[in-house]
Amino acid sequence: MACLLCFGAELQAQSTSKAEEKVKLPDIPGYQTLKGDFHMHTVFSDGHVWPSFRLYEADRDGLDAISITEHIDYEGYPDEIRKDYNKSHQIATESAAKTDVLVIQGVEISPRVTPYHHNALFVKDANKLPSDYMKDGKKKFVMKDNPTEKQLLAPFWEAKRQGAFIFYNHPNYRWWDKDKYGLDLFSDLHRKMLAEGLLHGVEVVNSGIYNLEAHRMAEKYNLTMLANSDEHRDISYTYRHSHRPMTLVFAKERSEEGIREALQARRTAVYFDDYLVGREKELDAFFKASLEVKAVKSNRRNVEPVILIHIQNKSDIPYEVVCKSDQDFENLPLGRLTLKPHETTTLTLKTLWQELPEVPLRFEVQNVLVSPEKALQTELRVKVTE
Repeated sequence: MACLLCFGAELQAQSTSKAEEKVKLPDIPGYQTLKGDFHMHTVFSDGHVWPSFRLYEADRDGLDAISITEHIDYEGYPDEIRKDYNKSHQIATESAAKTDVLVIQGVEISPRVTPYHHNALFVKDANKLPSDYMKDGKKKFVMKDNPTEKQLLAPFWEAKRQGAFIFYNHPNYRWWDKDKYGLDLFSDLHRKMLAEGLLHGVEVVNSGIYNLEAHRMAEKYNLTMLANSDEHRDISYTYRHSHRPMTLVFAKERSEEGIREALQARRTAVYFDDYLVGREKELDAFFKASLEVKAVKSNRRNVEPVILIHIQNKSDIPYEVVCKSDQDFENLPLGRLTLKPHETTTLTLKTLWQELPEVPLRFEVQNVLVSPEKALQTELRVKVTE
């Protein structure tokens, strides 16, 4: 136990300048944008840090909410740590009192056969979730030879009884027995779970990796989209060259209930690297809330009327856009540009001697995906001022 505590303290002393930069993102009309990571582990299952360290990381990175989701069917240190699937949440909650981070109780249900790994958030007593499909979960993962559907679904039913929000983790062919189940990662058992209220969301990004199949799954079955780190070690080392992946939750209020309501209503977006993934309604509002745009008349060299378009990006996300209007932009081949974070980009619109009361700006935002094969397309109409 002492060595585990020392390791946690040693990691807490480590940081990088990149990790210490808190991500700045806009709110959208009617909602607050909350940053969350709802999948991570500690020494209480198969992680390598103490629960308080997860709070240190989240507070440093500017997260609003986290969930430590220990496996209910695996003990990494059975000789050092007494089996108690509520304990890591309790420790994290005590640490959270010194921060503004909300800690949501969660668990990971992780059989190696269909329906595979899922997280359950907002559980009340993790120790009540059964794992009767297991033969041995102490320092190794050995399932019973032929677990029944009843055994596999029992923890999901208990999670539902406790009012949990359940999502499918990292759908992946690595786990999949294609000879038995075929190539459909969303199996008949998943469809049964969906129909019976045992499944509500899916991880579109896990460990910083975008999962195209999961995105298609979310769209087809109307599932909430999430992005989580699934971190087991020091997150600042894993994401030393970028920010950690985040689930953006568009909540009516900054509270656990506010997050629950938003997740159930599917008001989320996935943020990883410089990409956003989500539904068009929220991402359109988010992109527009990121920008402050002004259109100003000018008379170049006192002989040529032009309009200067000043586009300020107030967020930390560099938007890769194609911008078009009814008139021609000067020196903007194909309309391509990058709206850099916290910078103002100025475009020159040639008016060809026309008086324009407003300017329509049509954007295709190529790093904002509203569907697996479609980037966000939106329009702003900007009033022209003197």
